[in-house]
Amino acid sequence: MSARGGSAFGGKKINLKTEIIPLLIIALSFICGFYFQQIMPDRVPLHWNINGEVDNWGNKSTGVWLMPFLGLGMYIMFLLLPLLDPFKKNYETFAKTYHLFKNLILTFLFVIYLITSAATIGWNVRIEIWIPVLIGALFMIMGNYFGKLKNNWFIGIRTPWTLSSPEIWDKTHRLGGKLFMLAGLIFIITPWWPQTRMFSIYFIPVILFVPIIYSFVLFKRQK
Repeated sequence: MSARGGSAFGGKKINLKTEIIPLLIIALSFICGFYFQQIMPDRVPLHWNINGEVDNWGNKSTGVWLMPFLGLGMYIMFLLLPLLDPFKKNYETFAKTYHLFKNLILTFLFVIYLITSAATIGWNVRIEIWIPVLIGALFMIMGNYFGKLKNNWFIGIRTPWTLSSPEIWDKTHRLGGKLFMLAGLIFIITPWWPQTRMFSIYFIPVILFVPIIYSFVLFKRQK
């Protein structure tokens, strides 16, 4: 690693300054994994429903190591994507946002890992509250930065129409960012108003589908 380049952007070397946070998160995940390996029961919950009830069980190894290795895989993927993307030159224009998304997602996975592991070892953790709130916060933060993304194949609202035109991309992501923030807000308030849960299950996919339709409409108008 070099402290002078940019992580796979514009052919530059990996920058330790931008990678220190995700590397620390991954290292902490594996350190926690070795700790949880010692104290978790042989049979652990792997999934909870919207009411916070366990609906899927698995063995200890899966419960302990799934999230650390998932985080490691996501980090490697984030390093490789700019190298594989035909729009690789565009990554330089939204490098800060790209690193922010990488750090957000890895932090999200790590916090989820800590919360679910705490519940597994017997702590009184309200899974049905924490998970929607964390998802909502992730959506709202990412949505706030959607407008800074530029054409690429992997991050953002990627449709044939957004990829065909920088103008359509920008307009779609401005709308999509606002809708993502709205969806995030719905996620956050849902645990406090349980009667809205079924509504959000159907409403949030509609919100997230709107930018796809919008990009097609913009494309037809442009043509």
